[in-house]
Amino acid sequence: MNAVKSKLNLLNRELGALEFNRRVLSLAQNLKIPLLERLKYICIVSSNMDEFFEIRIAVLKEQLRKNPKSKTQDGLIVGDAYLNIVKETQTLVSHKYKIFQKDILPRLEREGIHLHFESAWTPSQHRWAKTYFEKELVPLLTPIVLDPAHPFPKVINKSLNFFVTLEGKDDFGRTPKLAVVQAPRSIPRVIQMPARISQKPYGIVILSTFMQSFVHELFPGMKITGCYQFRVTRNSDLFVSDDDISDLKESLKGELSTRHLGDAVRLEISSDIPDHLLKYLRKSCDLNPEDCYRVDGPVNLMRLMQVADIVNRPDLKFTAHTPKLPLIKGSIFDELKTRDILLHHPYESFEPVLNLLKTASKDPDVLAIKQTIYRTGNISPVMDALIEAAKNGKEVTVIVELLARFDEETNISWAAKLEEVGAHVVYGVVKHKCHAKMIMIVRKELLPAKGKRKPEHILKRYVHLGTGNYHPRTAKLYTDFGLMTSNISICDDVHKIFMQLTGTSRLIKLKSLWHSPFTMFDQIVKHIQNEAKAAKLGKPARIVAKVNSLLEPAVINELYKASQAGVKIDLIVRGVCALKPKVKGLSENIRVRSIVGQFLEHHRIFYFYAHGKEEVYLSSADWMDRNLFRRIEVAFPILDPELKQKVINEGLNELLKDVSSWNMNADGLYKQSIPSSNVKLSGQQNLLLKYSVAAQPAKRKLKT
Repeated sequence: MNAVKSKLNLLNRELGALEFNRRVLSLAQNLKIPLLERLKYICIVSSNMDEFFEIRIAVLKEQLRKNPKSKTQDGLIVGDAYLNIVKETQTLVSHKYKIFQKDILPRLEREGIHLHFESAWTPSQHRWAKTYFEKELVPLLTPIVLDPAHPFPKVINKSLNFFVTLEGKDDFGRTPKLAVVQAPRSIPRVIQMPARISQKPYGIVILSTFMQSFVHELFPGMKITGCYQFRVTRNSDLFVSDDDISDLKESLKGELSTRHLGDAVRLEISSDIPDHLLKYLRKSCDLNPEDCYRVDGPVNLMRLMQVADIVNRPDLKFTAHTPKLPLIKGSIFDELKTRDILLHHPYESFEPVLNLLKTASKDPDVLAIKQTIYRTGNISPVMDALIEAAKNGKEVTVIVELLARFDEETNISWAAKLEEVGAHVVYGVVKHKCHAKMIMIVRKELLPAKGKRKPEHILKRYVHLGTGNYHPRTAKLYTDFGLMTSNISICDDVHKIFMQLTGTSRLIKLKSLWHSPFTMFDQIVKHIQNEAKAAKLGKPARIVAKVNSLLEPAVINELYKASQAGVKIDLIVRGVCALKPKVKGLSENIRVRSIVGQFLEHHRIFYFYAHGKEEVYLSSADWMDRNLFRRIEVAFPILDPELKQKVINEGLNELLKDVSSWNMNADGLYKQSIPSSNVKLSGQQNLLLKYSVAAQPAKRKLKT
């Protein structure tokens, strides 16, 4: 990536996102990583790039249309920034396909995983493929000839399509030249050829191979002169007007029905398409030349993720990890009366969280359960437990965020199921997504007699707060912390936030939690400034923050000031970082590193030395404008000394000493101090090893 020239001390957000995907793509080249996992990283980058175009590029194109003289965050005119981004994107896409074609495919072949293409089919393979096409595909396909009665169709977002050129005359006397065939989404993109026909342990045929081999069957009597796969990516950012909303769910349903037909932002097309046909396609989609991507291979590489599911080769995948279960004696509620429980996923199991909900749903002494839901999946034991609780007569209240991007339909479905069993369902606060991860359980308990006091019943609260979604599948793939506690101060704060979300409140005062959009930004700034004050007095000062993204300008400016005051600052930023580190006179005391590995680094951790008290907060909030000002978020303190050390050791120290991490330069470029292929164990691997042998964490403070 070229350095971004700007008068501002901020880097470009979109170029930062491309840099992140370069780091992920590096994992696909790492020979120490199992082969099928390397293929998955290719697919992950493809998926990431889809969302990049659907949201970020769509926003830029809209900005270009409405205000071409406006500037991006790094101070560039939006048109200039867009051209820089397109150039870097084209380079990244080309590199991705080169790795796939020149490295991954040949290695798969050597392992007996063969992608069968028509040019190398044997007669028996051809017969099998033709039979499959005629029986399984033809009944679902609709060829559309392009003529005055059939203009170019508005193909669905990210669908696989084929642009066909024809010669000849049909029975109506027409002489069509062009046609489009869209592959229905119900058709699998990866089909396994029977081993006896493949003559390979795993024979794979991708859908585009069937189509390009037998497309003539869809146009009998016509001569096919070309068949080119293409894919259109569209603006998928939903717009629901705050002014016109009377029913958020119904308004959202209306938007979802048209999401697949938004304005085109990208065209991916076979590299062998003639220029005049590409021009026709481009104009039909209302796109510019720079929005077109010729690719050497399948246009929808993401779908090859299915290959890893088909192939039963554990030796070509990461070693299966069984998350450790913490020791809990007896009732979870009795346990939480005596201690807090902190879980580190995926190294530790998500089961205790599920068990907490399942136990609460059946416990006759539990009177109420309140929970926030952002993402949870189509199949969810979390939601099943909440439904069961409602059926059992508990007062169940669920804050369902309907605007969780790309999970809107799933959340609408769960909301309906919850309402059917009598649960209270609230859709958050208009203009503020509810991103906080909270569960609160209210239980009637007997307070034993003490002295002259008679036994009496009280209502006791139990809380779970997390950095990640209540999603059992991602709890095995993302690194997150989850705290279960009955701490009175924390539970009281969570109660107040739930009351605010379902009712109304002009001002709530919290004792322990930081709360967006009200106090979190101010608290972050205050704590950064406190470290700067300490440094100016010659006292030890230290800040370590781990986030997914760092973009909020005011926070970045405070970090610059703290650096100039002498505070040693380490930032672990997985994805996009707009801050420029290591700039003399500005940020020479700031180091930024990124960790990419087997698991997606997802927990957010805020550490402040605080005159030796070492304050540690966990959160689901990144240091971005949207998290701090336009979302409902919480940051919660880790108060137990041992659990605090666990966060410091496992969430920060282990990553700070990871020599395979990517270190950021002032120009936004990243470099590994030691390539991953030369590192014996990464931070994530050390933690996997630690939990596999149930070793105890050493108590160790961060060096000041």
